[in-house]
Amino acid sequence: MKTAIITGASSGLGREFALQLKANFPEVEQVWLIARRKPLLDELALALDVPAVSVPLDLTDDADLGALARKLSEENPDVTVLVNCAGCGYLGNVAETDPQLLSRMTDLNIRAMTLVTRAALPYMREGASVVNVSSIASFCPNARMTVYSSTKAYVSSFSLGLREELRARKIAVTAVCSGPMDTEFLEIGGIAGNSKMFKTLPYCDPRQVAAGSYAAVKADRAFYTPRVFFKLYRFLAKLLPSTIVVKLAKT
Repeated sequence: MKTAIITGASSGLGREFALQLKANFPEVEQVWLIARRKPLLDELALALDVPAVSVPLDLTDDADLGALARKLSEENPDVTVLVNCAGCGYLGNVAETDPQLLSRMTDLNIRAMTLVTRAALPYMREGASVVNVSSIASFCPNARMTVYSSTKAYVSSFSLGLREELRARKIAVTAVCSGPMDTEFLEIGGIAGNSKMFKTLPYCDPRQVAAGSYAAVKADRAFYTPRVFFKLYRFLAKLLPSTIVVKLAKT
């Protein structure tokens, strides 16, 4: 059965990816919605125009990662779309941040994303697509969000390397590098109201980011960055020395 897998599906951008899935990939016959909060997944499943399965997992937990691998093995789906949207970010200097929060960022943003992708790849065929949610923070380290921006640099690098590896199998890989969005991410990460930079940045609409991401996948683009402002930032981050950009990008 042609299957889409969306992590971080319970809210924000992940939820939008689920809501817009069928319109962009009408061939998909079912979607697995992965996140920790089952009630939100169940609510979303009822709102979709494609059969959906709630898969409540904590992707930082080895046992839950193993459960996903077993589910894939038992059901042997034809994974047509994989959206790695699960992620977290916390504001604060490294020396002052709870080690558990630092660990959660690296575990979820890097380790889980890598292992979910590895688990799904054997079930992906020619024409399948991988969407990895990165960030504009991947363009240059952001002081006070040093670990988060470093994990997103990994996501972008991983995506580009994986894209080249999967070229022969004709599987597309796109990294989504969005700016801030008005979602619970900002509240949970302690960012809302505590960062002058975030107050001045233009915000992205999750609905438009999801739509643009799917369009970028269909166009076989390696990266998708919404809004002219952030496209310019990406260009400047490549052009200028990182020692200069890191001072400008401080959160």
